Amino acid sequence: MQPSLLLASRVSESFHQRLRARFGVIEAASADFDAAVAALTPELAGDIRIVVAFGSTRMPAASLARLPRLELICCLGSGYDGIDLDHARQRGIVVTNSPAANAASVADLAMGLLISSVRNLPAARQYLEAGRWQGNAGERMPPVRGLGGRRLGICGLGAIGLNVAKRAAAFDMEVGYHGRTARPEHPYPYFESILRLAEWADVLVVCLRADAATYHAIDAAVLRALGPQGFLVNVSRGTTVDEQVLLEALKNGWIAGAGLDVYEHEPAIPAELFRLAHVTLTPHIGGATLEAAQEQEACVLANIEAYAAGQPPRTPVPL
Repeated sequence: MQPSLLLASRVSESFHQRLRARFGVIEAASADFDAAVAALTPELAGDIRIVVAFGSTRMPAASLARLPRLELICCLGSGYDGIDLDHARQRGIVVTNSPAANAASVADLAMGLLISSVRNLPAARQYLEAGRWQGNAGERMPPVRGLGGRRLGICGLGAIGLNVAKRAAAFDMEVGYHGRTARPEHPYPYFESILRLAEWADVLVVCLRADAATYHAIDAAVLRALGPQGFLVNVSRGTTVDEQVLLEALKNGWIAGAGLDVYEHEPAIPAELFRLAHVTLTPHIGGATLEAAQEQEACVLANIEAYAAGQPPRTPVPL
């Protein structure tokens, strides 16, 4: 008999077909994991051995407890911050992720957000829509400083951070970083704290893993240190930035602008952010490329197949 699998996030049709060919797939009735599990009959809930979902999907202990035979949680993407890891550890549930699968795609978006914010592309479109552009001999948008020569500070030099560094170098930017530990095998200067990095940088790109240690790592002190000519880009998790403080910083000129793909209380976004200049917003699409999806899906399948064969998972999350 095929193991039952709860599919709690939307995936490509080809991946869906591959899962159905190997497992008894139960599709979540709601994007909310609590509601999806509550909607299952006791018989279905009791059969589920595997959950596949994005790592940001909130999976609290109370919901996981309703799946008494659950043995494996496979996360699409590198994150796993939505899962109650203590509960998983206590029950011996294996958790896997897809490390580095979306790193290049997220780094691409980080640079896109940076360019859009620094060059104020949203305002440029509004300028055109308003009919103000009458050719370059007439009124023009004010010039701004480009990317070349700016100092780009990376918070978290993991797979995504390294890809950002490589792309920043192509724009003739100077790169520095802060991480949990120094990585001397890479040529970039290491800063002992995010605050020191912000004091040095013109741009701060957040690539941190979301956990208790990084909650509101970007706070008032960091944003003030970044300064009135500085830009913040966040492609990690919204909880790494104190969103209310960021709003205050943008409104009061503590920093020049921001590019955000993630938000503290997703999917809710403060309405004020839409009205601010030099702010570019996207709906958590950093890893939303065909290439990243294929890599993530392949990693998930490899982990599930190892589990089904009684072998250790390929990319386990440390519990």
